[in-house]
Amino acid sequence: MRKLWLGGGWLIVAAIVYFSLVKLAVDSDIQGGDKLGHLLAYGGLMLWWSQLYLSRIARLQLALAFIALGGAMELAQGLTPDRYPEWLDLAANTAGVLLGWLAAPPRLPNFYQRLTAAFPGRPR
Repeated sequence: MRKLWLGGGWLIVAAIVYFSLVKLAVDSDIQGGDKLGHLLAYGGLMLWWSQLYLSRIARLQLALAFIALGGAMELAQGLTPDRYPEWLDLAANTAGVLLGWLAAPPRLPNFYQRLTAAFPGRPR
């Protein structure tokens, strides 16, 4: 189950990288709506990985890595013809990471542990 959860986490990272760099055909009618997307994406990313890594130091490392990812994506957008970097996007990414950390277990249930308890795997 751990490999599956890790794979899901890496898919989230890949999706964030992809959607950070491609031209988006969908435009939100909500002013600043893209900031909400940044907040949710990075919050979900942090929350997902925080299901596996429970220690404070591991979560700090995750948070710093995800904030760095957000910064790298903003810089990379400056190299694309259709996107451009915004400091407010980086702020939304960072806020999302912090919210994901705050929402992580033990404040919210540990969904990974519940899943592994429900499907314990094959006996050896």
